[in-house]
Amino acid sequence: MQKIKVLVVDDHTIVRDGICALLALAGDIEVVGEANNGNEAYNKVKELQPDVVVMDIAMPIMGGLEATRRINKEFPKTRVLVLTQYDDKEYFFPVIESGASGYISKAAASSELTAGIRSVFKGDSYLSPSVTRLIVENYQNTAVGRTNQDPYKRLTPREREIFKLLAEEHTTREIAKMLVITPKTVEGHKTNLMTKLGIHNRVELVKYALRKGVITI
Repeated sequence: MQKIKVLVVDDHTIVRDGICALLALAGDIEVVGEANNGNEAYNKVKELQPDVVVMDIAMPIMGGLEATRRINKEFPKTRVLVLTQYDDKEYFFPVIESGASGYISKAAASSELTAGIRSVFKGDSYLSPSVTRLIVENYQNTAVGRTNQDPYKRLTPREREIFKLLAEEHTTREIAKMLVITPKTVEGHKTNLMTKLGIHNRVELVKYALRKGVITI
């Protein structure tokens, strides 16, 4: 059986020893080398051509991010699996942008490391559950931000109702009669909704309504 050749990179000897001991228990994984910084890792990849590099981020001389970028660029067949104590978006997104194939927190279960190595070796990506949760939360926050940035979403139900009627070219008096409110109330809603949408006249209002699909031609 062909074993997965792994290079372990971490600036703490005791951490490297622990990782190597763990991987020694996996019958399909072989540690072919170790490195204590990104520069040494780059040179070891060139020399040993491992299948997977288990890479720390914060290291002296050259950090894991720069090392990952160089390895990904010059040795595309070698996959990088980042194993780090950091599990927040400040580090995760730069790591993925650098070309890493996986991201595992050092707080994760030991079984995740071997699973991650096998996964990236096959060409897949691997993320710790804690990191997956981070991505989901970031996406949700971004989605909420997009919603908040859409001025149409800020309109009240009544303002949307009047917006549609105005776009359909009903007059203020017609709208007041249809909704059983005073013309003055209609004008107040009209002023508010146009301010929220950043439009200044009926032509702009109609164009906006067409873009939003509120009305059709």
